[in-house]
Amino acid sequence: MYPYMRGAFITFMLVISACSSEQPGDTPTTMEQMPVQPPVADRIDHSFTHHGITIDDPYAWLRDPGYPEVDDPKIIDYLEAENTYFDAYMAPLQPLVDTVFEELKGRQPDDDESVPFYRNGYWYQWRFESGAQYRTWYRSPREDLPADEWQVLLDEPELAAEHEYFRLGALAVSPDGKRLAYSTDTDGSERFRLRVIDIESSAELIPTIDDTIGNPVWNESGSEILYTVVSEEWRPYQVWRKSVTGDVPAALIYEEPDTAFFVGLGESQSEKYVFVTSGSHTSRETHFLPADDFAADLTLMSPRRADHEYYVDHGNQGFVIRSNRRHTNFDLYRADVDSYDESSWQLHLEGDQDHYLTGFLVLSDHLIVEERLTGLDQVRVFPAAGEPYYIDFPESAYEVSFGTNPNFVTDHVRLSYTSMTTPATVYDFALANRSLNTRKVQEIPSGYDRSLYVTERLMANARDGVDVPVSLVYHKDTPLDGSSPLYLYGYGAYGFAIPPAFSPSRISLLDRGFVFAIAHIRGGDDLGYDWYLQGKLKSRTNTFNDFVDVARHLVAEEYTRAGNIAIAGGSAGGELMGAVVNQAPDLWGAVAAHVPFVDVLNTILDDTLPLTPIEWDEWGNPITDPEAFDYIRSYSPYDQLKPGEYPPMLVTAGLNDPRVTYWEPAKYVAKLRHLKNDNNVLLLKTNMGAGHGGQSGRFDALKETAEEYAFFIQELEAGNP
Repeated sequence: MYPYMRGAFITFMLVISACSSEQPGDTPTTMEQMPVQPPVADRIDHSFTHHGITIDDPYAWLRDPGYPEVDDPKIIDYLEAENTYFDAYMAPLQPLVDTVFEELKGRQPDDDESVPFYRNGYWYQWRFESGAQYRTWYRSPREDLPADEWQVLLDEPELAAEHEYFRLGALAVSPDGKRLAYSTDTDGSERFRLRVIDIESSAELIPTIDDTIGNPVWNESGSEILYTVVSEEWRPYQVWRKSVTGDVPAALIYEEPDTAFFVGLGESQSEKYVFVTSGSHTSRETHFLPADDFAADLTLMSPRRADHEYYVDHGNQGFVIRSNRRHTNFDLYRADVDSYDESSWQLHLEGDQDHYLTGFLVLSDHLIVEERLTGLDQVRVFPAAGEPYYIDFPESAYEVSFGTNPNFVTDHVRLSYTSMTTPATVYDFALANRSLNTRKVQEIPSGYDRSLYVTERLMANARDGVDVPVSLVYHKDTPLDGSSPLYLYGYGAYGFAIPPAFSPSRISLLDRGFVFAIAHIRGGDDLGYDWYLQGKLKSRTNTFNDFVDVARHLVAEEYTRAGNIAIAGGSAGGELMGAVVNQAPDLWGAVAAHVPFVDVLNTILDDTLPLTPIEWDEWGNPITDPEAFDYIRSYSPYDQLKPGEYPPMLVTAGLNDPRVTYWEPAKYVAKLRHLKNDNNVLLLKTNMGAGHGGQSGRFDALKETAEEYAFFIQELEAGNP
């Protein structure tokens, strides 16, 4: 599973390593009641024929031919008209939005900070200063120095001050601690500008490098960096080498010609090697070179082949490889640095149908393995000497993953832990005495009493006999007699599992009587890699069926009733929203589809879009395969819209989104407006200066959550806290 996809809100690893007086019914909910009528998009004849089938698409004009530049006045005017309509709907709801926003903000510390970590002579930490939207990064030679004596490494609020949108993409300090490479995105396009500065003087050492993505990697001496560049179509396809100590032109060291493969870059945990990876959704290969000699030739570990994914790191005993060559749930192998070809790999740990090996961490005298055992996270420790063991955690259902672990030689492993009722917790697991030491628990300033909430995990039987896991959380006083509103979330794509994690924002719904549920549907890898395979290609509709069947199970078990269910999903999860609305519109009381991948057929037919070739392994190739064309067309939400009644819907888009282009949700809303024959509201909100992830500041992002929650509270029979 590769990180560049329509469904992923990428977060690059930073490698320095009171209730409303508004009641339901007080605000307009139908088109007739709205003070502003919805815009009507023009229908302009446009059609194409493929595999003998003619497709009419009268809203194709909403795609600006100059994309990624979008400056067609007619398109901009339409999107702005939709935003005006959205604002008109939300205006009477603003007191509720403001109330919910203050609740959400009240659960966020006004100032906050990370647990410091040590690397190469310095302690590093980020902090949110009081009221700040963005982090400030600090370092110190001693952890115990007063906070005001730490050195400012990078000031995000200062960098973001003049921009509507800001996102830090990479932050990497040279091994000698003298230089900093960092990248920023100021429009949501995910084309990051890379800068390298001298930390003490803040002087820029090289000219700014445009169109980068991911983290740069330093050589051992800190005199050179490697970085990844994206193409005009936004495909990461090249790795460049650049000296930061002299006026030496950058040198191309790798270019990936296959448009179905994206390039990545990383450093081994031992800091001895750099890995250049090239991968699709189903195949992957790795080149390596020594970290002390970027001029060396790249060495190929194992050539790519169909359906083989492998991931490499390096430790004292050589290379460690996680590979699915034997079993879909992956195995771990070892290989010598001088005998690394695949025929020399030695099996170290087997995955099986119940044990899914999801990741690993190589330390100087330990190997730490992330597993999922029958769908639940586990961490297993393999000491260099002694028997392996599992780390014990305090709950039976939870999410745990590696935290910030930048050091090869260390006496602890940092872990991130949460559950549906447990706020995010940072643990340091001491390897010597096998103890979990709590370093930080997510603060809820306005207060949180976990004893007020109940969590459950149950199984819903899908129509083909498969049991689908469901995670639930609700207030202990919420009636389970079918009367309560329910928020059902799903994703189901690319092998991304949705963890049973805590959300402080969610409390605003739980305290208003909502049951919150996560449907762990096929297409994610919640129950192993096969669970993912059962929701892709010609099995894609399993994902949609699972979600609908989970909802019907929750109705049957009286957690809610049909028509009182709010559903939400983003990107590929937005595709899910469109598909299940088409399949079972009467089930849903309200829908939020965020940057939804709904124009599936048109997009997967368009090989000029950067994410299309890489996704043929995920969806099928309708260009060459008539069966794939027919199958995608059979579920593509945009293509399957028909005259009828639809639930209230909130759809969002990002004008600069490179993953799900803005015209997909725009076309979807335009067509749905033309076809629907009900009076339920249909909203489109386009962020005109942002991309796939919406607003970038921590409080601005909360405002968008508050809008969604207010929409759901308004449309469903929800009470007040």
